[in-house]
Amino acid sequence: MQVVVQTEPPRGMVSTVRKGFLRRASVAAEASIFFFGLAMTAKAQDKSAMAPAQSRGVGIEQRLNNQVPLDLKFRDENGQTVTLGSYFGREPVILSLVYYGCRMMCTLTEYGLVNALRDVQFNIGDQYQVVTVSFNPKDNPDVAMAQKTTYTGLYGRPGAKQGWHFLVGDEPSIHALAQAVGFQYKYMPDIDLFNHPTGIMVLTPKGKVSSYFYGVQYRAQDIHAALVDASNEKIANPEDMERRLAKGIAGGGASPAGVCPSTTSKSTAPLANHPPAHTAAGAEGRQ
Repeated sequence: MQVVVQTEPPRGMVSTVRKGFLRRASVAAEASIFFFGLAMTAKAQDKSAMAPAQSRGVGIEQRLNNQVPLDLKFRDENGQTVTLGSYFGREPVILSLVYYGCRMMCTLTEYGLVNALRDVQFNIGDQYQVVTVSFNPKDNPDVAMAQKTTYTGLYGRPGAKQGWHFLVGDEPSIHALAQAVGFQYKYMPDIDLFNHPTGIMVLTPKGKVSSYFYGVQYRAQDIHAALVDASNEKIANPEDMERRLAKGIAGGGASPAGVCPSTTSKSTAPLANHPPAHTAAGAEGRQ
């Protein structure tokens, strides 16, 4: 099942309740994946010959320092036509590619992202932007708005609604963006699902790919460090990205398709041209 939350707990209970909820949501989503897999096993048996074809070309291919096309047009959660470049120029951007009807890995990806961002000192909308794009051209702004309500509510800091954007688009724009960042997915019409990798990308203010995080769980320290680097237009070392992926595979937390946890970083440096942000508790207490 897909867990959708449209309300948040009392402010005084935010930290304890939300963390507990997110853990339960993650467990519930993982359980749904497990039982979905059992249900699909019988169907997959007689289509085993198709499995390699369905998985071929699915994964995340590193395209560090690649420029994303900022002139691509999408529609935001309000139904307004926007260009991708409207979210760039001053701050780094965290990009997540999901599809809003996904009841499995996309849900885990977004919950993992919001869970990590709640522990990042910087504030969405102040020191960085988050752009979530659906790669399903059938998704519409109403669904995008429902997603925004859920995840900005869970994040719970002022300014999130101005800094976290949920976009939909047509196939050419989606494909061009996915290709630019190396996100390779495939639609499976026989079961009406997408075969896709999981992960997020951090982009520089100029729109270049700075770093990758694989899988559905991300460490706040790593995201903090990646935002600092991206704000200074720094690009991650390809070997470090390969080690991040390999470490996850060796530890059982990733597959060769590009699903793995990120490594740990202790950096606490501020973003370029931005003062340090309030902590989560401080931000929630602002008027």
